[in-house]
Parts: sequence; structure tokens; C-alpha cells
Amino acid sequence: MNSTLTSLAAALLMAACLTSPVRAETVNLTFLLTSDIYEFDANKQGRGGFARLNAVVKAERAKGGHVIYVHAGDMFSPSLLSGIDKGANTVALLNLAPPDFFVPGNHEWDFGPDVFSARIKEMKSKLLAANLRDGKGKEVEGFADTAVMEVGGVKVGIVGITADDTPDVANPGPGFNFLPSVETAEAAAKDLRKAGADLVVGIVQTDRVQDRALFDSHLFDVLLSGDDHTLEISYDGRTALAESMTEALYVTAVDLAIDVQEKDGKRSLAWWPNFRVIDTATMTPDPESQALVDTFKGQLSKELDVVVGTSSTALDSRKASVRSGETAIGNLIADATRQAVGADIAITNGGGIRGNTEYAAGSQLTRKDVFTELPFGNKTVKLAVTGETVWAALENGFSEIDKGAGRFPQVSGLVVEADATKPAGARVLSVTVGANPLDKAATYTLATNDYMAGGGDGYFMFKKAKVLIGAMSARLMASDVMDYIAAKKMVSPAVEGRIKLRM
Repeated sequence: MNSTLTSLAAALLMAACLTSPVRAETVNLTFLLTSDIYEFDANKQGRGGFARLNAVVKAERAKGGHVIYVHAGDMFSPSLLSGIDKGANTVALLNLAPPDFFVPGNHEWDFGPDVFSARIKEMKSKLLAANLRDGKGKEVEGFADTAVMEVGGVKVGIVGITADDTPDVANPGPGFNFLPSVETAEAAAKDLRKAGADLVVGIVQTDRVQDRALFDSHLFDVLLSGDDHTLEISYDGRTALAESMTEALYVTAVDLAIDVQEKDGKRSLAWWPNFRVIDTATMTPDPESQALVDTFKGQLSKELDVVVGTSSTALDSRKASVRSGETAIGNLIADATRQAVGADIAITNGGGIRGNTEYAAGSQLTRKDVFTELPFGNKTVKLAVTGETVWAALENGFSEIDKGAGRFPQVSGLVVEADATKPAGARVLSVTVGANPLDKAATYTLATNDYMAGGGDGYFMFKKAKVLIGAMSARLMASDVMDYIAAKKMVSPAVEGRIKLRM
């Protein structure tokens, strides 16, 4: 009797095991994130640059296990060398330790659509951008919306999102369309989940507001973001968010130990993120990458360490200065472009002046200095505009002073009075061209850059202007500024009351 009961119990136990199998395992996965890299070399503190970035990547991969390395965009521009080679140096260096996935940022289009397409074809990474479409509304050649990887049996669904404000801040041309970032990302995440993705990951070139919207949607398990130039990590129990600052000063690793359980054909995952912030100053540069960096440094020195003239006055190109008020260097650049094309007036955006430095009175100015200040490869164009358009342009220029926006105007040939305490769009009080008040009905010739002429930084009013010298026949702004300085040998720009701003 006891033997019979024992046999029955054993049979029941075996049947239970057969009908309810439980399988458990742990899958270790690391996401490695970088973005917003412009300078190919390390900074003065020995932090950042591609040689140290590639050292991090190779070291993480050498550990074995599962590593997904991603670049969340912004690389081709702006930088000193990229102003010469249109970003080719960044691709060559990145390809020495290529990311698994690359999502373009707005700066990938700074040199226009043709350069974008050329650089993209040189890359060894898989390209993702779910909200990028060609002129016919189709996927752009070489790009996919999403990707699915199987890592240790875990299906990882990945969606890429490029910056949807690219038409406003870069030069993509009419052949590229940008769908809304948040809505597109959320729809793609839902589709990936429906298709069986265990883990949904977003690689996004999105600003902080968009990051928060995607984070709060809880449609993503992991968000790997670029654009804001900040170092951030966040986790609310459902979604992990990381951003790695800029220039590869830091690289963020997100380690997931994923506990996978499978019962009756149903899978469940449990994980907790471990964030590691890797300070690249602690890394020995990758020798192969450093050799190429040294080659590029030699090229730069030969091309750019040439004095073009001297400034008898001090110059201030700090970001906070050129985006908030009249500056001597802004006047210098605006005067040079106005003279180059023989225009009545000039307006250029403070955000296009990028040196972020100060030059003492008596400083010799080199080609390197000029390209550092004007790294985007913008060209000096000449437009015929009405006085009403000039007024609207200045209103746009003063509309986001509180945000430190790059649209702030640096001008030549005019004097403008404005009141920043008034509502945006109603801040310009008066404009004088030469010795006369601006006539809104009159036509003036305007020197500006091709980025602004195409509507960049909110200067949409210029898109309707008559083009007198277009980008196809225009010269580089940097060349115009260098020629202006070289012709004078000694320049003496100063803040002289061209912009009278009440705060």
C-alpha cells in the first residue's frame, strides 16, 4: 500500500513538472553611449576625443559578454577640422571602433544634403532614424526605422530618432523630411513590443523636453539620448535614461542583469540598471586612434597656424556674449561679410560664432582662430529684402534672449533699439539704416549666411527674399573674414552702440 502511494506521488510530481516547466536564467547586457562629439582630440585636461573614446569601447568589448555600443548623433560638425574636410575626420576615427548603431543629429546636415549622404555612406555602423524620410515620404537609403537583436535569448528592439528641428537649425534641403520625434518614437516602440520585443530601447537625438515625454510614456525600457550636452542618469523603476555629455568627456554604460523566467510558454523579465560613468581622462588613448589623431593635428597645424592679421582691440566670442548683446567680434564678422558682397546691411546669428573664447588687445589672428569662430562652412549670401523683412528678422533675433538662443543678431550698417522686457515679437523699438530711419516699404540689400537665408534659427522671412548671390556662387564666410582682416592687417572692432538693448 505504501509502495503504491509512493509511486502515485512520484507520478503526480513528474506530471506537474511536465505541464508547468520553469526555466530561469540571467542575461548580462551592457549599453554603451556616446553622442555630440565635435573635436577629434582631447581637451586641455586630457579628457575626451576619439582616441580615448575608442579606448573605452575596445576595453568594454574585450571583457566579453553582450555590449551594444551606440552613438546618439551630432558628429560631422562643427569643429575646426570639419570646417575643412566636412566631417570626414570624425567618420574615419569613429570607424576604428564603430558603434553598433548610429542615429544622426542635426549637425550631420550642417554642410548640406550632399555631404550628409557622402559621410553616411562611409560609416560602418547600422543607421537608424524612424522619423527620417526622403522627399517621397519613404525610408532614406541606408537607414532603417528599427532593429531587433537577440541577446542571450532576449529580444532587444531598438528605435532610432533624429532631431526633428533639423530643418530649423541645419541645412538638410528639401530631399529630407523629419517626422515629430515623440509621436514617431512612441508608435515605433508600441510596434516593437507587439512584434515580441522583450526589451525596447530608444536611441534618440532629442532635447530635454522630448526626453521627459518619452521617459514618462513608459513605452521604453531604456532611453539613450543625445543633444543636451549634459551628463544625466535617471531611473523610475520602469525606464532607465542616460545621456553622456559632449566631446566624449564621459562615456555612460548601462549594465542590465536581466533575469528571464519562462513558464508554460510565457516569458517574464526582471532587471535593474547599474549605471557606470566612465571618465575618459582615466583612459590611455587607443594607439591606432591616436596615430590618426596626430596625423590630423599635423594637417591642421600646416593649414591653419598662419597669421592673417592683428586686432588692436579685445575680442569676446564667449557664448553668453554673442547671444545676448552687441560684440566687437560680431561687428567684425558682420562688417566683413557686408563688405564682401557690397550690401547695405548685414545680419548674422550669434549662434554661428563658436570660439567661446577671449582675445586680448593686440592678439594676432590666425586662420585657425577664424575657422574656430566660424566652423560651420556657412557662405556669405546677398539678398534683396524689404524694410519690413528686416524689422521682422530683428524681432526674431531678439525673441529668445532669455533662452540664450543662437538667433541673436550681430549686425552691420544699421542701429537697432529694442526692449527685452516686452513680449517676443514686439521688442524692436526703432531701426536706423545709415542716417535714416528704416523704411518698411523700401528695399535694401542684405548680407547674411546661407543657413539663415534658408530659414535657419527662425529666420523664415528670408526664404521669400530675392536672391542676388546664392549659396552656389557664394564664398565661405570664414574666407571673407580672413580676407577682410588680411587686407587691413590691423583691425580695431569695438562695441559702438549698433544694438541698444533694454533689459
